[in-house]
Amino acid sequence: MQSDSELLRRMELGDAVAFGELYRRRQASIYRFALHMSRSAAVAEDVVQETFLALIRNGGRYDESRGSVAAYLAGIARNLVLRATGAERTGVDAEAEAALPSDEDVLGDLTQREELEALRRAVDALPAQYREVVVLCELEEMSYADAAAALGVPVGTVRSRLNRGRQMLAERLVRRQSARCSV
Repeated sequence: MQSDSELLRRMELGDAVAFGELYRRRQASIYRFALHMSRSAAVAEDVVQETFLALIRNGGRYDESRGSVAAYLAGIARNLVLRATGAERTGVDAEAEAALPSDEDVLGDLTQREELEALRRAVDALPAQYREVVVLCELEEMSYADAAAALGVPVGTVRSRLNRGRQMLAERLVRRQSARCSV
């Protein structure tokens, strides 16, 4: 299997098959990131299209020394989301619904749905700078270095924002649990 960098090099030489392979590999994660950040499927779809159009037009700007192709694409997508949403909006996880259990335990099903919704709302409520790193590092499983390259910040900033984002999520979820127990 060829690396993303090799596919990009082939794409730059006019290889449409290489572009198609790169698109198939990366479009879903770009869509999920854009959906988390914009809370809009329409915006996410547009961001995916615009990201790959930007790659076609400016793929030669990619610098392997600054991060992976995935990070480069995430950086493009981030800028497009910020432009489309007017900077600060909240995100949503469209795939969480599909992860819900299908067993016959209705009470367990309801409890898990409530917990997923609480987590989704907690992620939504994070300020954008923390939500970005939580989505990229935790949900998209991007490395700190790639997230840093995508966001245009040092790796230490990614680590500190991720730490603070996790703390904020934990605090919100603990408060929610405490409120449920006191009812």
